Amino acid sequence: MTKNIRLTGILLLLALCWSSVRVSSQIIPLGVQYYENQYMGNPAFAGWGGGLTLNLSYRNQWKSIPGSPVTMAFTGDYGKDKVGLGLSLYSDKAGLISRTRAVGTYAYHLPLNDDKQYVHFGISLGMMNERLDMPNIIADPNDQSAGRFNERKTYLDGDFGIAYTNEKVTLQGALPNLKKLLKKDDNNTVDRTTYLLAFAYKIGNPAEAIALEPKISFRAAKDIENIWDLGTNLKFPGDMISVMGMYHSNKSSTFGIGLNYKEFLIQGFYTSQLAAERVRTGGDFEINLKIRLFRNKDVRDVKVF
Repeated sequence: MTKNIRLTGILLLLALCWSSVRVSSQIIPLGVQYYENQYMGNPAFAGWGGGLTLNLSYRNQWKSIPGSPVTMAFTGDYGKDKVGLGLSLYSDKAGLISRTRAVGTYAYHLPLNDDKQYVHFGISLGMMNERLDMPNIIADPNDQSAGRFNERKTYLDGDFGIAYTNEKVTLQGALPNLKKLLKKDDNNTVDRTTYLLAFAYKIGNPAEAIALEPKISFRAAKDIENIWDLGTNLKFPGDMISVMGMYHSNKSSTFGIGLNYKEFLIQGFYTSQLAAERVRTGGDFEINLKIRLFRNKDVRDVKVF
C-alpha cells in the first residue's frame, strides 16, 4: 500500500514537472531551426539549396534542475533538380519520460515564372514512441499505473509544410505532428505546436557586406499560450561569422553564434530561463554541427541586395 502511494506521488510529481517542461522542450524549438536548419520545422525545406546537408544537434535544458530535458536531433536532406529527400531523427528525455521520433521526407520545389521564385511543398511520415524509464522508478516495478504507460504502441506521425521564397522573402507555414491534428489522444504527455507561420526578409549580401535577415514567426499550441518569435540573423562579410538573436513572447530569449569554414558550420545557442521567475533553471544550452556536401551553385545561391 505504501509503495503504491509512493508511486502515485512520484507519477503526480512527474506529471507536474513535465507540464512545466513541455513548454520549453516542444514549444521552443532548437535554435538552429530558425535559420540554418529550417527543414527541422518545415518539411518543405528538405533538399533546398541542393546537395547533401547534415545537421547534428544537442541541447541541455534547465541544467540546474535534476532530470532536466536533454534533446538530441539529427537531420539529413538531399536535393537535386526540383526534388528534395530528407531524414529526421529526434530524441529527448525529461525526468523518467523519453520520446523518440523518426520520419522520412519528400519535398518538391516548384519554380515560378521568375526562376528566382519558388513554391515549396513537403510532407514527412514516420513513427513516434514514448516510454517511461521503469528501472529508475523507486517504487513497486509491477504497479499497473506505470506498466500501462509503456503498453502504448509506437504510432504513425508526420508533418506537412509549404513555403514561398525569392531573393529576399521567405514565407512559410507548417502543420507538425499530424497525428495530433487528425486524431485526439487522451494519453498525450506533451502539448505540441499545432501550426507554424513565419516571415523573413533578407537585407544585404554576406559575401560582400554585413547581411541581416529579420524574422517573425507565430506558433499556435493547444492548452497553452501561443508564442510569437521576433529576431534577426546577422552575417558578417565573407559569411564566416553569424550572430542570431530571437525574443519569444513567453519572456525568454535565444542567442546564438556560428562559425562557418568551407563545408562546416558550428553553432552554439543559449536560451534564457523560460517563464520560470520563481525557479533558477540555468537556461538552455545547445550546440549544432552542420556539414554541406556536393553543393552546386545554381539559381538558389543568388546574391541578395
